[in-house]
Amino acid sequence: MPIAPTELFAALADPTRRAIFERLARGGEQTVRVLTGHSGVSQPAVSKHLGVLKHAGLVLDRREGRQTHYSAQPQGLAPLIDWIGLYGAFWRDRFDRLEILLNRMDQ
Repeated sequence: MPIAPTELFAALADPTRRAIFERLARGGEQTVRVLTGHSGVSQPAVSKHLGVLKHAGLVLDRREGRQTHYSAQPQGLAPLIDWIGLYGAFWRDRFDRLEILLNRMDQ
């Protein structure tokens, strides 16, 4: 079942979750321990944030012994890209109309 853009916005609304996602996207797969060391919040809080990101389809987890490794899933952003694309077309049309109006006013 696809994730709605509102769920993705909610998952990324928290600055700590955004930072965790960005860290995984830039740095590749990492353990909860490593992520905790860079987040400034407790391990249980990082785990909770990772759970939200996982539910939103933005991270995957992989168990290896007692450790869980997380990786970013940038393709999880696809519904947001689609949503932004719709509004991009809307604003392009509005700006084109504004340009036409301004050109008429200059004549």
